Amino acid sequence: MRKRNNSPAVDHDSSVTTSTVLDSGAHLRCCRRPAEPDPDKAMVRRLRNGLMFKVKRLFLWMLGVYIAIPFIIKLCPSIQAKLVFLNFVRVPYFIDLKKPQDQGLNHTFNFYFQPEDGVNVGVWHTVPAVLWKDAQGKDQAWYESTLESSHPAMLYLHGNAGTRGGDHRVQLYKVLSSLGYHVVTFDYRGWGDSEGSPSERAMTADAIFLYNWVKQRIGNNPLYIWGHSLGTGVATNLVRYLCDTGSPPDALILESPFTNIREEAKSHPFSMIYRNLPGFDWFFLDAITANDIRFASDENMNHISCPLLILHAEDDTVVPFHLGKKLYNIATQSKGLSGHKVQFIPFPKALGYKHKFIYRSPELPHILSDFLGTSHSQV
Repeated sequence: MRKRNNSPAVDHDSSVTTSTVLDSGAHLRCCRRPAEPDPDKAMVRRLRNGLMFKVKRLFLWMLGVYIAIPFIIKLCPSIQAKLVFLNFVRVPYFIDLKKPQDQGLNHTFNFYFQPEDGVNVGVWHTVPAVLWKDAQGKDQAWYESTLESSHPAMLYLHGNAGTRGGDHRVQLYKVLSSLGYHVVTFDYRGWGDSEGSPSERAMTADAIFLYNWVKQRIGNNPLYIWGHSLGTGVATNLVRYLCDTGSPPDALILESPFTNIREEAKSHPFSMIYRNLPGFDWFFLDAITANDIRFASDENMNHISCPLLILHAEDDTVVPFHLGKKLYNIATQSKGLSGHKVQFIPFPKALGYKHKFIYRSPELPHILSDFLGTSHSQV
């Protein structure tokens, strides 16, 4: 019996089966729908692209402003003068400077003087705290008459921005009043409710006028000058004038002083982003000089001949501590100050007095009594 050979049939069936499977797979691949994009991922992608566009646009805008500011200030130097004075910044807002009692100064009288025709300058006169009860309801004539009493007077010259009603200033008036001082302060032309436009010359002229006004009424009682921040530049201008005319004050107190306005502007935090820029002096500092703003306290030291006290906090970021120390070192080398008491009092960083809060120091009464040679009985 012959053996049957079935392999060709098997091979035929296998090829047919394989072909059928392949055709079926191809058909399935042709009929499968393409995967649809994930809507959430598409939205995230659109948001990311939109955000990147906005960031780039913001960066370019900020870069444009950064580049434009130096040129704007150079072309319009009056802008730099406004940044030095900041007299348009009136803080605190909405206070009535005609009513110092609203600031807790119930023994203070508000009045106005005219250093020039048509210019009214606002003044506050705070009497010593021991006269508080007597001061209630009194008029200007009474306040002026009290200057003839045995109490010393302090002419206070405030810094830039704000008004004579600024909180840290009011707190210092209260401290000095409690120590037995008359405190006379004012807003320079262009500040607060004072008329006119600000300038270094005008600020100094106002200070000279008011100093002479107080001096005429105080008799032989001591009259001291206290300047703070930008007011230290006014104070040294005033004292230089007084010493040159042969009538120096009894003492000069400088709180948070600088050497001159160019060095202060270069050290101010506002200049941080530009101070390393090539041409910084040409763009910014020369614009200050173009406005005839110098406040050269370092130069004035050579013309001052009265006791000098400098107070400065180590953590002062507005007028850096090193500028106050530098001014002190210049003062110690001054021939005009030779023979006069020159003292520098630093306040450690840990106390947190910064630029405005030295009045909080419990040591201040002792510092003043030791320097001025007077005794204080706090009220």
